[in-house]
Amino acid sequence: MLYRTMILAAATAFSVAGCATASAPATVAGTDKGKALVDAKGMTLYTFDKDSAGKSACNGPCANNWPPLMAKGDAGAPGWTVIARDDSSKQWAYQGKPLYTWIKDAKPGDTTGEGVANNTWHVAQP
Repeated sequence: MLYRTMILAAATAFSVAGCATASAPATVAGTDKGKALVDAKGMTLYTFDKDSAGKSACNGPCANNWPPLMAKGDAGAPGWTVIARDDSSKQWAYQGKPLYTWIKDAKPGDTTGEGVANNTWHVAQP
């Protein structure tokens, strides 16, 4: 009887684990621009108007100033996708828009990247 209970418990645990979904790579926080997506360090995430759905236009020197929110795998959560960058690395996108941090944001909650480069950079909204 004990053996049967242990097998049932193990099977249940396996089933529950198999149903788990991937978590989102960012969270929502309040900023002076309202609610924004932030990375694991609490740094504000941005979108770039020159990106197209699922494709980053910010490479090379641009990516030095606007570090992409890098992804390690292909798993996503609802609304989240992983895109391939020009250098074959992977980047997170939210609702098809690639996400970046801004090198001049000094601390969590900063939004100094809003409106940069002729208003082409914007705080990523949840």
